[in-house]
Amino acid sequence: MNSRNLQITKASGDKDVFSVEKVKTSLRKSGANEEVINHIISNLEDELYDGISTKEIYNRAFNLLKKKNRSFASRYKLKNAIYELGPTGFPFEKFIAAILKHSGFKIEVGKILQGTCVTHELDVIAIKDNVKNLFECKFHADHGKACDVKIPLYIHSRFRDIQNFLDKKHPHLPVFKGWVATNTRFTEDARNYGKCVGLNLLSWDFPKGNALKDRIDHTGLYPITVSTLLSSREKQFLLSRDVVLCKELIDDKFYLDHLGISEGRKSRILKEMEMLCKGS
Repeated sequence: MNSRNLQITKASGDKDVFSVEKVKTSLRKSGANEEVINHIISNLEDELYDGISTKEIYNRAFNLLKKKNRSFASRYKLKNAIYELGPTGFPFEKFIAAILKHSGFKIEVGKILQGTCVTHELDVIAIKDNVKNLFECKFHADHGKACDVKIPLYIHSRFRDIQNFLDKKHPHLPVFKGWVATNTRFTEDARNYGKCVGLNLLSWDFPKGNALKDRIDHTGLYPITVSTLLSSREKQFLLSRDVVLCKELIDDKFYLDHLGISEGRKSRILKEMEMLCKGS
């Protein structure tokens, strides 16, 4: 089949034209070289059919890449690994907090702040250079679900209630920065509203150059869910112990002993984590 005219089905249900270059770009970001990429594309194109879902294309490319290099496969599955932090959304909050903490911020999680009208529980408060950043985290388990304008509208009203209270009680305190972080994406209306009112938005691919995926790649702060060696049960055990990042598992490797993992497998898991953190 001529892949140039192939119709694919996105997670949202929308149709699009298959792009070989998009697949190649995502494979390059994993660290794969051109020889590996061309091998995967050659095998992948033989398996494509009209209407194939982007999820199915990803699964096939991932399995082909995993046979070549598990470390590259781990990076390639980063977006899906963020979804694996669910289903409650709380591990996603811990992940955002962990990234900020390891980026030099002082972190407070689940703190209650007084507003003029009501009290508000904040997911994450990140303080650095005397600036207080208030984060609300919105996790979606559905890959096709986007954060529409209602989300920043609602969250901005909460932040304004807090700010109004602070302006009356503590007028000399610096103004805080409000943030909405999500694992999916924001609609155009949501982005426009955030820009208009000064509400900072952070999603998988926004803002360009400093999006969630960029921050993870730049810092090497990968979630443990990228691992191709840990089972789902093992990942959930670690998340329940607040071990969210690969870096944290390297520092607290004794958790692998609690899971009864053999020395040989433990060594392979830690090697995988170290390669990811080093960006090699």
